[in-house]
Amino acid sequence: MAILEVRGLSKSFDGLTVLESVDLSVQEGECVAIIGTSGCGKSVFLRCLNLLERPDAGSVAVGGREITAQGAKVDEIRRQMGMVFQRFCLFSHRNVMDNLCLAPTELLGMPRETAEEKAMGLLREVGLAAKAGAFPRVLSGGQQQRIAICRALMMEPKVLLMDEPTSALDPAMVGEVLAVIRMLAKQGRTMLIVTHEMNFAREVADRVLFFSDGGIYEQGTPEEIFDSPQREKTVAFIQKRKYFTYEIRSKEGFDLMELQGGIWSFAEKYGIGGARVYALQYCAEELIYEFFDYSFRDTDAVQMTLALTYAQAQDVITLELESSGAAYDPFLTESEAAEDDDAHIGITILKKRIENFAYRFDEGVNRVRLEL
Repeated sequence: MAILEVRGLSKSFDGLTVLESVDLSVQEGECVAIIGTSGCGKSVFLRCLNLLERPDAGSVAVGGREITAQGAKVDEIRRQMGMVFQRFCLFSHRNVMDNLCLAPTELLGMPRETAEEKAMGLLREVGLAAKAGAFPRVLSGGQQQRIAICRALMMEPKVLLMDEPTSALDPAMVGEVLAVIRMLAKQGRTMLIVTHEMNFAREVADRVLFFSDGGIYEQGTPEEIFDSPQREKTVAFIQKRKYFTYEIRSKEGFDLMELQGGIWSFAEKYGIGGARVYALQYCAEELIYEFFDYSFRDTDAVQMTLALTYAQAQDVITLELESSGAAYDPFLTESEAAEDDDAHIGITILKKRIENFAYRFDEGVNRVRLEL
């Protein structure tokens, strides 16, 4: 049974579209992790669900009640969605017990005694029963976030929304909060969690949503998203791919030093070691001049693009060269190389420096691919 239904959700800020026609159904007891690059709309999506941000279009229904409907009892429906923020948002002038009991006593009419009993049960679950009388200022960030989770649970929400619950924590405190969320998942709580903790998402989530281009770009089980992503941007994100491109439009105007400097800066930025940098620079130079000499022998005008891709997760560097001009395979066979050994000595050396290489001529374009 779907506990949360989102249809056609859209949101823009000052003419910039952040979300566009997003659809989502979440089943009762499902744990959904939302991942993606910064600024892709993950947190905005979460805030639109409980109308902390008012969507421009679309509908959101929780437990069959549409919070976006005209005349809807927004505050009443919103209580069905507990919210855990990045920055805890505890009341600094109230102790832990007061923080937990305020909403249920004021909004639900729960007797204080009942609220305190419920609060102590939750505090015991997260290992903080001894902190019931403490004020937020004496608690660590991890403890404050565990209290914030308890506060959300005090309202007995049907859906728990968590907006990067560990992003404001020191690394040492992340584990204690993730342990609480892991416990909630085992209890069958319905949760939507925006997170940058990929290993945690893989372990806990029933489904992973990758956000890009204004919505859910790709979704699937953790195994599908993390082990076999299908779409280009998902692959780039999961494998932590970094890119560098360089275009060449004439032989005369080609600035080799500029290209080599760009490769060096790219490598330095992402921690690629010196030997591999020199190999990249060498391969790029040899391939470019090989095509200058054999594919563009009689013309200065060229159309060539060099692209480097670094997949940090696999520690693999790929160099791809796309070039117009006459078809030319720079990777000569041994017999062909023997006929013109001096002319192709650079390529012979290049082949000894790389792991894999391939060439094809496709729709008028030479395509070369190397792996280092």
